[in-house]
Amino acid sequence: MISCDGRHESFPGTITVALEANPTHLDPRFSLDVASARVTQLVFNHLVRRDRRAAVIPDLATRWEQSGPLTYIFHLRKDAVFHDGEPLTSADVAYTFRSILDPRTNSPKRGNLEVIRQIDTPTPLEVVFRLKRPFSPFLGQMTVPIVPVRAAAAGKAFGRNPIGTGPFRFIRFKTDQEVVLAANPHYHEGPPRVSGIRYKIIPDGIVRIFELQKGTVDLVVNAVPPDSLSRLERRQGLKVTRQTGTNFTYLGFNLENPILSHRKVRRAIGHGIHRERIIRFLLRDLAHPASSLLPESHWAFRKNLWRPAHNPGLAKKLLDEAGYPDPDGQGGKPRIKLSFKTSQNETRIEIAEVLQDQLRKVGIEIDIRSFEWGTFFSDIRKGNFQLYTLTWVGITDPDIYYYIFHSSNVPPRGANRGRYRNPDLDRLLERGRSTFGLDDRRAIYGRVQEILSGDLPYVNFWHSTNIAVMNERVRGFVLYPDEDMISLKDVRLVRDHSDGSR
Repeated sequence: MISCDGRHESFPGTITVALEANPTHLDPRFSLDVASARVTQLVFNHLVRRDRRAAVIPDLATRWEQSGPLTYIFHLRKDAVFHDGEPLTSADVAYTFRSILDPRTNSPKRGNLEVIRQIDTPTPLEVVFRLKRPFSPFLGQMTVPIVPVRAAAAGKAFGRNPIGTGPFRFIRFKTDQEVVLAANPHYHEGPPRVSGIRYKIIPDGIVRIFELQKGTVDLVVNAVPPDSLSRLERRQGLKVTRQTGTNFTYLGFNLENPILSHRKVRRAIGHGIHRERIIRFLLRDLAHPASSLLPESHWAFRKNLWRPAHNPGLAKKLLDEAGYPDPDGQGGKPRIKLSFKTSQNETRIEIAEVLQDQLRKVGIEIDIRSFEWGTFFSDIRKGNFQLYTLTWVGITDPDIYYYIFHSSNVPPRGANRGRYRNPDLDRLLERGRSTFGLDDRRAIYGRVQEILSGDLPYVNFWHSTNIAVMNERVRGFVLYPDEDMISLKDVRLVRDHSDGSR
């Protein structure tokens, strides 16, 4: 169809998006991985959400107010409807949070919400949260996807057939093949501009590129091997978007391991790694070195933090001091042997191989073990590892440090996967949660970053540049700094590439 201005109008269709791995759980109360989030963020809504600048904005709540320091009142939309036709009410909101807080459910999101003392529903469109104590990051913690009360009756089956209020409704999930969503014609913000989304599960990077080139995949985000990017930029029919990102990649330690519990060993590993070479030659400069979980643009970022620069000589000296001398002088025997777990992502394996080579030069032998994503992530949460690498996505409020490093947040309650324990840090993190002044919070989290840079429960690697490669018929996709893909609800497809918009 031709519009009056001569452009081709958009037409309904399904957009195909490549996923690297299977989602681990489609009930958002239990999922922590990126693949699951990419699906559930389009099936569900939240009370509030964050915009591209990480500011809290309305979602299912039209507005909110405080009645004193311990009471928050949220007013709900009148027109939000679940995919089964039932209207959203305050009972659904209350059920969502109560189910997460119920110790019997073992939700990994419980720890961030335990400040809630009571939830009241005075009217169907009003929900009141009463807190145990003042809690500065409270609004940011309200970005929890809302599930219906009926999920209680469904039990674990709800994760196999999730029902939300979002712009797309769930159709099916076939393991190792696809997740299919259909447009919600009754969505309260208006129906999406495509008829559906097909998430095609493609673990192999070369296959993802091939399918982009032949047009059987329309969009790939941060799942393209860096050395293929320049070729894709020259490919007719494709376009590439870049965005400075907040995603943070790190090396994690199991601090209950007798070798890795020694801080000098962790520092030796940090000094044995040459991050800059990995960034330049393997990642093609699509990242920059990180000295903190927070990016340099974040208001709470502490400048001039110590980080272990590449120094093999110092690494060997630290291993000597830690009680791991070279066993045979110039021979080939290692000082230490450790296992390193990673996923089957090609770039992750290549990074592991480079780390293996770099650490071998300081006397540390690394045994690389790669696993299918679900198995790998399960092992990390269980503490079944010595070394691993992962990426944190969606970093906004510095209260994330509480979730990751507070002593009480060992999984399944939180994400202290390395079992790090520091009473001084715990006290600071607790103070940060009850402090409201920006300057005071900045000072607290600056000290938090200093302690962590010295203790080294992580070796900070880099913050990534986000990359989206898409078919030119895709219009309206916006790449967020935190890799959020909520803009898929606004994407449209065009019949050809002659409409002039890029």
